[in-house]
Amino acid sequence: MTTPTGTIRIAALADTHLGRGPIASVQALFAAIADQADIICICGDLTDTGLPEEARAFVRELSNLKLPTVAVLGNHDHESGRPDDVKAVLSDGGIHVLDGDAWEVRGVGFAGIKGFAGGFGRRTLGPWGERAIKDFVQEAINEALKLETALARLKAEHRIAMMHYAPIAATVEGEPLEIYPFLGSSRLEEPLGRFPVDLVLHGHAHHGAPEGRTAAGVPVYNVSMSLLTSTYPDRPPFRLIELPAPERPSAMGEVPLSGSSPS
Repeated sequence: MTTPTGTIRIAALADTHLGRGPIASVQALFAAIADQADIICICGDLTDTGLPEEARAFVRELSNLKLPTVAVLGNHDHESGRPDDVKAVLSDGGIHVLDGDAWEVRGVGFAGIKGFAGGFGRRTLGPWGERAIKDFVQEAINEALKLETALARLKAEHRIAMMHYAPIAATVEGEPLEIYPFLGSSRLEEPLGRFPVDLVLHGHAHHGAPEGRTAAGVPVYNVSMSLLTSTYPDRPPFRLIELPAPERPSAMGEVPLSGSSPS
């Protein structure tokens, strides 16, 4: 619910990789979120190897919170070649999984994609040469187009773009230079300059930087749990975002927008 101070609090995180570490760490994380947040936003890699049983375990741990939850899938959620099954399990568990979709809750709108790789700025990979390279670049272009479609649907007072891969280089700084092209793509930033958003959330870069800005000045937060743990060791590994409570939140509470997939 809205806090007494008139704010909406969003717990943003990514890269839980459930299935890799002890379940107790996830339980402690969700307990901390329950005490502080109104909405949960998860930017990919909910599971470690993309198996439906990992997704079911995630849903079980999250079920006690009873908070509106929105997520996108990450590369680990695709690892076993069963992303549709993972998405179905999460959706059946009440998690709104976005893939080029938009969703609004309590006057806050979310537009979500997985995103893809390709590099940043002048070093962005171009569609030249072998068919495999052209297909690789096209994947990033397709993800950017999906983000643009989702952003166009948002009408809420507050608007948040969420993805797994990074849209700017600033939030992957700290990672080895050799892997920058595999951590995100500037193509994902392009729609963010054409549609108004309050902020952008992503994960994936476990050793990157916690924040940066798009060319248009929009804040970008890297909410990978590994990064948040190392950067803020005295806090639980999620970023708490506070927004003023909208003057006219939707009377329906939760609104799947046109083209989005209801839970």
